[in-house]
Amino acid sequence: MNLLDDSIIPERAHGVKEEAREFAREHIEPNAHEYYQSGEYPWEILEAGQEAGLVAQDIPEEWGGRGLDLAQMLALTEEFYRADAGIALTLQLASFGCEMTYEYGSDEQCEEYVRPVAEGEQISGLAVSEPETGSDLAGMQTTAEKDGDEWVINGEKYWIGNGVEADWLTVYARTGDDDDNRYGNHSMFIVPTDAEGYEAEHIPEKIAMRASKQAHITFDDCRIPEENMIGYEGAGFMMLAEFFNHGRVIVSGHGLGLAAAAIEEAWEFTHEREEFGRTINQFQAVQHGLADMLTEFESARTLAWRACEKVENGNNAGYWAAMTKTKATETAVEVSEQGMQFHGGRSILEERRISRVYRDARIPVIYEGANEVQRNLIYRQA
Repeated sequence: MNLLDDSIIPERAHGVKEEAREFAREHIEPNAHEYYQSGEYPWEILEAGQEAGLVAQDIPEEWGGRGLDLAQMLALTEEFYRADAGIALTLQLASFGCEMTYEYGSDEQCEEYVRPVAEGEQISGLAVSEPETGSDLAGMQTTAEKDGDEWVINGEKYWIGNGVEADWLTVYARTGDDDDNRYGNHSMFIVPTDAEGYEAEHIPEKIAMRASKQAHITFDDCRIPEENMIGYEGAGFMMLAEFFNHGRVIVSGHGLGLAAAAIEEAWEFTHEREEFGRTINQFQAVQHGLADMLTEFESARTLAWRACEKVENGNNAGYWAAMTKTKATETAVEVSEQGMQFHGGRSILEERRISRVYRDARIPVIYEGANEVQRNLIYRQA
């Protein structure tokens, strides 16, 4: 079955989707189980993705990328995450944070930092979350203080993709302390990972998305030049809010890819496994379960592509982004859990794809803003 068909997506995204599908079949699917078991960073697959022009290609053409738009990136994302979420996350995090620089930064910053990422010579990352603060962007405590012609950064960041592997990060830090303007107290900075005072270590073994690496970062009087601020002082929250609207549409693609993988596995298994002298898909209860899985998936996918159009057009973007992120990621959890149930005892075998999908599906409901926070956004902006 082809759940991720082209009929619902804009024609301009068809070519990229086909490229992503072929790449996933050749490079991601065959290696997914191996990298899940080893927990190693998939450098070879990342390099293949860079050579294929499928990594960091939302970066505009003027800075070395293909300038893929939101619809094209969503189409690509569906295919990558259907093949394996851990490897897919590594491929997408390779340019994480670049958006802030090419949208709000200077030409000099784009030339020095963004172009090497687009050309596959470097990888980046985005450092926002902290050990005690996840979804409260206005509550982040890592500070950046001006000292002459430098900024001095102190604090910690947690769950940071590529914190160890990246060449540079976009770092969200507190530069003000105005209680009357809590959304204007933070700024964005480019921080090379070889800067003195920057220390990062991998977070210990995870149960899911093991091919993607996250880090705990410590800034101890980490000094960077004043020109490494992106945009202007106090604009960090605004930048992130816009960035997350696009990001949450992409995360809905994470959920759709995982949900499609779970349904594929459940469909194949129920049509092959026999109980009481017949394949279990012949039982009405199983048929109803599969029907529910398909219905929820199609509902989530329709919403995702509607939200993609709304966000691209700037039409109540925060509302649609929060809604599609919530629906798609929770659909992935629901259908993967049902898939586990259909697999019975075999579902807990590590070698089974459904067990990997089930574990991976638990992660996107948390990142890019936990779904409880998304519901707050949906209500407030309705």
